[in-house]
This record gives sequence, C-alpha cells and structure tokens, in this order.
Amino acid sequence: MNTTRFCLVRHGETDWNLARRLQGHTDIALNGRGRIQAVQLAQALKKSNLQFDVLYTSDLQRAADTANAIVERFNVPAITNSQLRERHLGALQGLTIDEAPRAEPKLWQAHIARELDHDMSGGESIRLFSERIRNALEVLRQLHLGKTILLVSHGGALDMMYRIATDQALDAERIAVVPNASLNWISHDGQFWRLDRWADTSHLDSIALDNLDL
Repeated sequence: MNTTRFCLVRHGETDWNLARRLQGHTDIALNGRGRIQAVQLAQALKKSNLQFDVLYTSDLQRAADTANAIVERFNVPAITNSQLRERHLGALQGLTIDEAPRAEPKLWQAHIARELDHDMSGGESIRLFSERIRNALEVLRQLHLGKTILLVSHGGALDMMYRIATDQALDAERIAVVPNASLNWISHDGQFWRLDRWADTSHLDSIALDNLDL
C-alpha cells in the first residue's frame, strides 16, 4: 500500500495562550517562549534526520513563524495554506475562558456543549470546520501520495485531525492533548487513516501549554 505520512506540528506559545485567551483567527505572534519552542522543535527534527518531502503552514503568524524555524534549519520553502487555520470562534475570540462565560453565556454554553452547527455568532461551526480540515488533509494527501508531509497548524485544527484519524465523533468530549510545539503523527494507507504517535514534547525544555481553541 502507498502510505502517506503527516507530521503535524502545533505552533509555539503566544501571550494569548499564556493568558488562556481564545485566539481563533485572531493573528497573534509567538511570544519569547514560543520562539524558543520553535527553535527547539526545528533542532529536534534536524537531529532526528527527519526526511520529509514538503512543508505546509497555516497563514496565521504564530504558525508561519513556527514553520520559519524549520525553514531556516532545513533550507526548504514553507507553502502557506489558509485552509490549515484554526477554527473561527466568532464572538468568543479575544475572550479568556474566565471572561467568556460572563460576556457570552449562551455562546459559551453552546461552545462547551460542542453544538455542531453553531457558528458562535459570525464564526465557524464545528461541522464546517471539520469539513474544511478533512478536505485540506485529503487534498494534500492526493498531491503527495506516498510522501511525508510536515504540516504546521493549530491546536483546534490538530484536535480535528486526531478525530479524523481515530474516527472520534465531532460532538464527543475532547480526549487528545495538543501542546504548543508538539509533534504528532498520523498516516493514510490508501484506505484508512491511522494515529501513529501523539503529543510528543520530549524536545522541549519545559512543559508546554495545552490547546484551548476548540
């Protein structure tokens, strides 16, 4: 079988991650710790002699800057793909997880209940988000059959990729952790998706924050 492998990277830490503030499509840069994480991640990939065929990144700055650390060490281009963006969280974007239940109680309840067709007042529903991520993965798989694809994206997007690889229901409670600057592997053998390895942060010098944007 012609197996296509994906190495999935979550971007490094941002100040909004640290503040537990929902980012979504808000274009937030890496903080100092995030830049260090990106370098440590790229160094670990280089040290492991990872052989990958193509590098893709979300167009949001926190992902693109993480990908740039890989570009600098491997001397390869990063292809920007807006379909790899985080979920748009509508009116919840910019609120911390403490502020959101008070500022937008109905939206917050819909959010934590994982109501599949709720767009968070101008955002993106879970169902549409899932379709976007599934289609993005399939397009890249078809473009690079049998290859190894390095992909830099976001916590919510990677959680969705985990769900796709494990056939986890969209409305099921999240079970996958997605730390900043983590390495995560899935593959497709031509028929089925498979989860190979998840949430590897052994290359980082301290604990990384889990994802909030779901």
